Amino acid sequence: MTPTASTNSFCAVLLMALLAHSVHAEQSDVPHWTYADEGGPGVWATLSPEYAECMRGKRQSPIDLPVVAGPELPVDAPAALAAFHHEHVLEVRNDGHTIEVEYDDGDDLVLDDKTYRLVQYHFHAPSEHTVAGQHFPLELHLVHRAADGELAVIGVLLEQGQHNPVYDPVLGHIPAAAGVSVRVEHVSIDVDELLPASRNAFGYLGSLTTPPCSEGVHWLVLRAPVALDAAQIGSLAGVLHGNSRPVQPLHGRLIEATTVEDAPTVAAH
Repeated sequence: MTPTASTNSFCAVLLMALLAHSVHAEQSDVPHWTYADEGGPGVWATLSPEYAECMRGKRQSPIDLPVVAGPELPVDAPAALAAFHHEHVLEVRNDGHTIEVEYDDGDDLVLDDKTYRLVQYHFHAPSEHTVAGQHFPLELHLVHRAADGELAVIGVLLEQGQHNPVYDPVLGHIPAAAGVSVRVEHVSIDVDELLPASRNAFGYLGSLTTPPCSEGVHWLVLRAPVALDAAQIGSLAGVLHGNSRPVQPLHGRLIEATTVEDAPTVAAH
């Protein structure tokens, strides 16, 4: 039987409906995790086989850090951070888990002769890493990726103190709703200034602090905190709603004393 035009039209509509259903089903199958009890850190590993490392991993992050780097800590070679000082477009995104700043022309971090490019930075409230069991109000994570996909993260602990204008371009454009991005043109942020003047750090091998909790992440958590005032802290904490994973066991890992040194400033590229 030769199909009529109406039959062809019906078949096309049916095919589109089936495709739409398939896509919706695929999206529904994506494991949904949260920081709340029903989907929180304690059950992440049960939400998907892809998240199994959240429970079985032996090099998980965050961890509790000592107050000072004493003589018992081995000393690792310093890392070098090269900043690009130029104007760029700022993309501030609320992804439902954190406030993230996309950085498409990022700074370079050189660690163990390997170069990692800054791809984004984001916030947690309260801090994920603790010092002698104590949280800070916020923690900033600057995520760097090497050409082979390996990650290195600089962690900055944020405490309450004086107003910090360096953070204003981000904090002044925080999207309150999940899934919303704010694009800010012609912003000049020196990422180097987001860090404390003292660059002594604790270094250790850990993981992502969110599912799938993949291990092999190089962590450099700066020992000196950076101050923000109460209003700046509140602007983030009020949106983040406790997006921190509890500290994880060390399982015999070493915490090393290291530094993040300034490399020569690199021109725009």
